[in-house]
Amino acid sequence: MSQEVGNEDVTMRTLLIGLGVAAGLYVTVLAVLFVSGRRTVAGEVAVLLPNLLLLFKGLVRDPRVPLGSKALLVLGAAWVASPIDLIPEFIPILGPLDDAVVAALILRHLVRTTGADVVAEHWRGDQATLDRLLRLVGSRTVRGDPRSPGPRP
Repeated sequence: MSQEVGNEDVTMRTLLIGLGVAAGLYVTVLAVLFVSGRRTVAGEVAVLLPNLLLLFKGLVRDPRVPLGSKALLVLGAAWVASPIDLIPEFIPILGPLDDAVVAALILRHLVRTTGADVVAEHWRGDQATLDRLLRLVGSRTVRGDPRSPGPRP
């Protein structure tokens, strides 16, 4: 029994250290952007992760989103929130890249299955950031654009 408690302590300590390292790197990236004069980009990066998690949460609750896409959203939120990554967070530039790639792939899938307008309804961040994200995932549509395609089969 005492060995099980010891293993749980080690696991919890490892998770907390991982979260601390990820948070430290996140703050460092923001500080470097801010000091280098890229204040707007720093602001967008600072709120991107929370906005993505809120977007995923809203889309999971939306009845227009197919069940398979909801499963991807849950998996993506867990992936982004998890301190365990394919590429360790302490590796500059590449560390956070796997989270960004997973989020972008899921966002691309959602735009294709539900449409950019549904995604835009749940976005809580800056419209310009969403527009950049939509362009990144291959969508040329923005909120309120009458050319926005509906859900694709």
